[in-house]
Amino acid sequence: MTGLTEDASGIEDMGQLLDSLELMKPLRRGDVVEGVVMRSDGEGILVNIGHKAEGLVPPGEMRTLSRGGGERIEVGDEIVALVVSGESSEGTAILSIDRAIGEKGWRVLEKALESGEIVDGKILGFNRGGAIVEAEGVDGFVPMSQLVTISRNVILEAREPRPPAGSTEETGEKSDGGQANGSSDVGKVLQLKVLEVNRSRNRAILSEREALQEAREERKARLIQELSEGEVRRGKVTGISSFGAFVDLGGADGLIHISEISWDTVSSPDQVLRVGDEIDVYVLRVDAVNKKIALSLKRLQQEPWETINERFQVGDVVDATVTKLTDFGAFARVEGSVEGLIHISELASRMIRHPKEVIQEGDAVRLKVLRIEPERRRLALSLRQAEEEEA
Repeated sequence: MTGLTEDASGIEDMGQLLDSLELMKPLRRGDVVEGVVMRSDGEGILVNIGHKAEGLVPPGEMRTLSRGGGERIEVGDEIVALVVSGESSEGTAILSIDRAIGEKGWRVLEKALESGEIVDGKILGFNRGGAIVEAEGVDGFVPMSQLVTISRNVILEAREPRPPAGSTEETGEKSDGGQANGSSDVGKVLQLKVLEVNRSRNRAILSEREALQEAREERKARLIQELSEGEVRRGKVTGISSFGAFVDLGGADGLIHISEISWDTVSSPDQVLRVGDEIDVYVLRVDAVNKKIALSLKRLQQEPWETINERFQVGDVVDATVTKLTDFGAFARVEGSVEGLIHISELASRMIRHPKEVIQEGDAVRLKVLRIEPERRRLALSLRQAEEEEA
């Protein structure tokens, strides 16, 4: 037992020795270290960075503290700094808080590139290629093609940049001559996705377009899970096409097919709707697999057949339009989507072989209501009796 204890003790001592050797490694330029503030005065900040070593942050290497408007550094505070030069003969290393922030920022951007995370970027200015932004303390670039919320005119009005020979306007390299710092968009914070990080070339390319698209897809997925068929939602018309209208429900667009816009006949959606209109819509179907939402406008209104007896009575003579001819008669629209049948025997007082002998599609006619069957969506009409009655 004693031998085992001694062996275990030896292993523990060896681990401690290795740990202490690790701590005693000399500081190298570019290392990022953590330390505790021992003194803060006009000469800078003296930091205890462990293993009996101290580091000094000169005033010129902590400008970000005053720019950030943060609290003043006090003795005992923990800070992160980058080693500018290793330990001197007196055992003091020169450190930089400013450069540590930048180094940390590059690491954050590299991780965001790998994970697809969204980062915030503050606009510093513009050149003819796009926007220069600060993201995680790093100056990055958003090409014009990857901007969404910034007007293209803002970028085009920027003064012509003077890039180094051989460079392109979308390299992301800063050019003082190419920044339109007078723009009201300077200072605006954008949500961005990291497209490229090249630390050695001091290059970070970002995209607002991809960040917004990804965020929208996430909102759409959440909304589709929340939606229920049959409920009513408030939305905004975002697009009009020949087959219907698209409505933003707050993160996802649904489609109102032209047949669901109105109970009346609609030849084009823009007869009823305009882009920007805020409307209530009825949720017809939710397809979670294909991420499609079918909406209806007309389902929020009473179907005309349900109230037809309030507007028409048997014996009424009404105005109508002939919509279709068949061998057995003709169909005529008396109101919106309400159509009735004029049987061939009710077209004329004489015998005819086909309705075209009396009327044509598109004719405006006066008809007498013979029978109303709302539950069967049927309406019997007569041209002959209307003419006899009005003769």
